[in-house]
Amino acid sequence: MSTPAERAEAGVAPASASWPIRLDGASVTYPNGTTALRNVSLSISPGEMVSVVGLSGSGKSTLIRTINGLVPVTSGTVEVGPYTVSGLSGRRLRELRGHVGMIFQGFNLAERVDVYRNTLVGRFASSSWLRSLFGIASAEDREIALRSLEAVGMLDKVWTRAGSLSGGQKQRVAIARALSQKPSVMLADEPVASLDPPTAHAVMAELERIGVERGLTVLVNLHLMDLARDYTTRMIGLRAGELVYDGPAAKATDADFEQIYGRRIQPQDRLGAES
Repeated sequence: MSTPAERAEAGVAPASASWPIRLDGASVTYPNGTTALRNVSLSISPGEMVSVVGLSGSGKSTLIRTINGLVPVTSGTVEVGPYTVSGLSGRRLRELRGHVGMIFQGFNLAERVDVYRNTLVGRFASSSWLRSLFGIASAEDREIALRSLEAVGMLDKVWTRAGSLSGGQKQRVAIARALSQKPSVMLADEPVASLDPPTAHAVMAELERIGVERGLTVLVNLHLMDLARDYTTRMIGLRAGELVYDGPAAKATDADFEQIYGRRIQPQDRLGAES
């Protein structure tokens, strides 16, 4: 089996629409006094597939949410493509978010609505305010939504109510919704945490394939070491909000993971142990 790096080299080159990400001394302290990120500096090139690994409370979700402005930094800067996120608000912040696809652990789908309309939500950022207000889709929007569903193998479920889908199918719809934005960056916050091992592997393989085929910049939060090694080309390790590892994911040793976790490796740190 080829490595993610070898598969990336065999795929298309990063698209010109893909954006770099740069954090320079980024720190986040919440109003309750908790410091979630401490002076994190890193650069991610367009088209990279990067995992952010760490235990619960390590700062993974905070880091990924600084990139689309859901969590503002309290010091330092975050740059995504042409935007300095730490200085954005209002219309400019909405513009940025229109270019950044986001996939959540809990899917964030409208359960009573069909798959098509859930996917179409991704087009609202590119629609006029009047179309968005009344949920009116243009012919182009409809075509993009359907193509996004086809890309993740969910076109046959287009009129199925989202609430009746399996967990893996829901996550695929969430990926399609993010793809329908035609994003320059894709963020995934623990996208497989609630899935069984076979489905988790399938979803990660889907993210990897899409990233390679479209040359997308993909940043995915994980806590499982085998998924990071198998599906991402680069791994960033966080512990207590600090950057403690940054290197090739496939070459990360058990000792590297123990440094990230701040303890010895346990069975639950590997996906296979959860089957």
